[in-house]
Amino acid sequence: MGPLEGVRILEVAGIGPGPFAGMMLSDMGAEVIRIDRADRARGGDPDNPPKDILARGRRSVAVDLKNPQGIETVLQMVEKADVIIEGFRPGVMERLGLGPDICLARNPGIVFGRMTGWGQDGPLASAAGHDINYIALTGALHAIGRRDSAPVPPLNLVGDFGGGGMLLAYGVVCGLLEKSRSGKGQVVDAAMVDGASSLMGMIYAMNAMGVWKDARGENMLDTGSHFYDVYETKDAKYVSIGSIEPQFYALLLQKLGLEGEELPPQMDREQWAGLKVRVAEIFKTRTRDEWDGVMEGTDICYAPVLNLAEAPEHPHLKARGTFVEAAGVVQPAPAPRFSRTVPELGRVPSFAGQHTDEVLEDLGFGSEAIAALRENKAIV
Repeated sequence: MGPLEGVRILEVAGIGPGPFAGMMLSDMGAEVIRIDRADRARGGDPDNPPKDILARGRRSVAVDLKNPQGIETVLQMVEKADVIIEGFRPGVMERLGLGPDICLARNPGIVFGRMTGWGQDGPLASAAGHDINYIALTGALHAIGRRDSAPVPPLNLVGDFGGGGMLLAYGVVCGLLEKSRSGKGQVVDAAMVDGASSLMGMIYAMNAMGVWKDARGENMLDTGSHFYDVYETKDAKYVSIGSIEPQFYALLLQKLGLEGEELPPQMDREQWAGLKVRVAEIFKTRTRDEWDGVMEGTDICYAPVLNLAEAPEHPHLKARGTFVEAAGVVQPAPAPRFSRTVPELGRVPSFAGQHTDEVLEDLGFGSEAIAALRENKAIV
């Protein structure tokens, strides 16, 4: 099921953005085999699987990557795979004996996806870092926040996931597409600083055009304007407004009871702060549910700000099946959607090493070879 059915991917287990890329590829129908560290294989009850949503959809093989026979096992798996993805610092895979040169020698068609924060080269390539550091360097973090306040980290969505895991998944699919023409594999260098910078493309463009102030809370999209922001309601909840276009703004004024008043032009930046105070006062006169009744479904560009428990229960998301439940865990459904090769939610998350024998047998390892690898503690 899914557009990537028939593609076999090896995922050298990591954290955060790596598993997210593996989840995305698995959600689209690829056979993703996670190579876990042997020391993480502690067993578990398959009827009570882990709740790690990012680990869904794949089988797990536990391998000791410090054991030469473990490395050889992975290389034999590489020979029968289309893609391998990893998220270590530059040079780690090479030191293990699993670098791209060795893997491409064993399988010239392998797409070798590499994800790091800083990239495979550059002065910071070998330094430690996290999402907050990567987006700080790109200008993204500087731009997020309110006037006269410190920058606000947008969870770890921009670096780890949008600029990291999603970028890697995109790069892998691009590599597979090119391979269908050339028959050759290659290395995909997916760096979070590159991905986060790409996500900032429109902001850099607006800055170059002179329509963006390089200061927080001074622009149309960064809470500087009164018509693109979140507002507190009477019951201490919040609603979101994005009435940018003139016709949407006119409707917002109508629903707020401001239609007909002599107000400054919408795009007069000097008046935004005062209008924001006025709009905020109006929103606090009703509850969030009451504003839903007034604004939801109109062209105001409105939505209530829902928490993690409320979001899956919203009628629109329920109608679309945006969230699904598996093994008692509510989670996002596979996305995007396809009209013909329809993706479906795959297997529940597995424990490290849960499918070691099963996977190796499927890849052609004989029972005696598997027993020997276990005896030598190359696999668990």
